[in-house]
Amino acid sequence: MSSRLSRVLVLAVVALVSAAAAHVMAQGQQPPKVKIPESGVPQIMTIEGAFVRAAYNNEGYVILGYRLANESVGEPWMLLDVGMTVRDSVRNYKLTREGVWLDTPDGQKVPLPSNAEFQQANLMALERRSTITKDSINYFPPLANGPCRIGFFAELAQRAMSFDMVELSPTRACLGKLYFPIPGGIKYGQYWLNVKFEQSLIRVPLRILTKDEEKLLNKNFKSIKQQVEEAFSPKKK
Repeated sequence: MSSRLSRVLVLAVVALVSAAAAHVMAQGQQPPKVKIPESGVPQIMTIEGAFVRAAYNNEGYVILGYRLANESVGEPWMLLDVGMTVRDSVRNYKLTREGVWLDTPDGQKVPLPSNAEFQQANLMALERRSTITKDSINYFPPLANGPCRIGFFAELAQRAMSFDMVELSPTRACLGKLYFPIPGGIKYGQYWLNVKFEQSLIRVPLRILTKDEEKLLNKNFKSIKQQVEEAFSPKKK
């Protein structure tokens, strides 16, 4: 799928799930066009699944899966499955804990907590749920195929050490989990995962959907994808 096609696809789906679901269902119409959430930074965004989002620029690439977060409305911690790398010809980059944070729908900036804060929260139940409720996020650029762990947290089930830094390189597909304490609990609305690279910022959108929004997305996802692909198919002369 071309970058242009991918970008249009994600914008179409974001528009769909951001619509007033009750109004659309009552009218029996196609979802109307709505204002698209603006990242505020130059980047391309894609959608690889109902709850899988990616964003990239010439420097870095970030993908996340958030199905479990979407099923955790009201809970105090959000878990995100993430993958990161730097693009071809970009030098290795050491991403630190301070370079990752979350923006909430009400404008709060939530930093990545320390491993000590994570362990004090005793999130074993959330860890177990994450092994069941998740989507594949293995959608990396072709050159990124070497294994790499994003180990900001030492999960109890894995018995692995935590590290405050991960070195990203063009040939490594770094995967891991991010945990964020959400003030007041997870709410419906638009969140942004922010990752600061050496020269740029990438912001990956994730929307916690209402039940009606999720139904609309599931019902229309394939048809939207098909419409976008047809719109960019080679035109007959």
